[in-house]
Amino acid sequence: MRVGGMAVVEGVLMIGKRASLAVRKGEEIVVEDMGTLKRAKLSKVPFIRGFYNLYYSLKFGINALNRSVEIVEGQEMKSGEKFLSITLAVLLAIGLFFYLPMGITYILKPLRNNEFLFSLVEGTIRIAVFILYIWIISLMKDVKRMFMYHGAEHKTINAYEAGEDLSVENVRKYSRIHERCGTNFLMIFMITSVIVYSVLSIFFKPTFEYRLVSRAVVIPILISVSYEILAISSKSKIASMAFNSFGKLLQLVTTKEPEDDMLEVSIEALKSSLSGEGEDVEIMM
Repeated sequence: MRVGGMAVVEGVLMIGKRASLAVRKGEEIVVEDMGTLKRAKLSKVPFIRGFYNLYYSLKFGINALNRSVEIVEGQEMKSGEKFLSITLAVLLAIGLFFYLPMGITYILKPLRNNEFLFSLVEGTIRIAVFILYIWIISLMKDVKRMFMYHGAEHKTINAYEAGEDLSVENVRKYSRIHERCGTNFLMIFMITSVIVYSVLSIFFKPTFEYRLVSRAVVIPILISVSYEILAISSKSKIASMAFNSFGKLLQLVTTKEPEDDMLEVSIEALKSSLSGEGEDVEIMM
């Protein structure tokens, strides 16, 4: 079966038959069940399944991230703190990657009346801001450790998909780059946004109000299209070269070579996620 996952604070979430979280706390590895997944009809419908799978990825991912913080710090987060952190993260993402590039482009007066060129320049700035943001946070100590766990997650899944026994020695030799990584999805999403906004510019007048509203309204379309491209590219080497090349390059930043104790955590998470009963639900990682 296909598995997915994500790095959290000092640990890894793996999603197979069930979602399992493994977090290192000193010499101990704490493993917790985060719930099971159910396959719905919507998970198979093109251009709709992207929302379904993204919802599950975010649902389990956010819960696991919050829980990992609680395990490491030894205290439970309040529901208000969780809600506030999620709200701020969403607002930051929309503001930083959509409205900031739009604002910078709007300063360039010659582009204001040419929506096609405006969208191209804005999209280029958006991608540059995204890559710069990833690079800056990768320099932070805590984020670097999370990126190391991200590498451990990929190595473990690559070993599992190759049919290897899940031992540190076997997992260590595998690549930290993976076709279905969320980094690939984000890069496809960013590039798709340039194309979609540029195409829409043919049909709409270049007004500030249109740009302000469209940058948020079109996001669901971008998610749908980007997920379908990711799904195609994960099944074809040619498609992967065409669509995932930039994402794989960025994975060199969003993943780092993990330590052996990180691989141990990732292996425990995957083994736990494959145990018991559950359904094979394709998930982003």
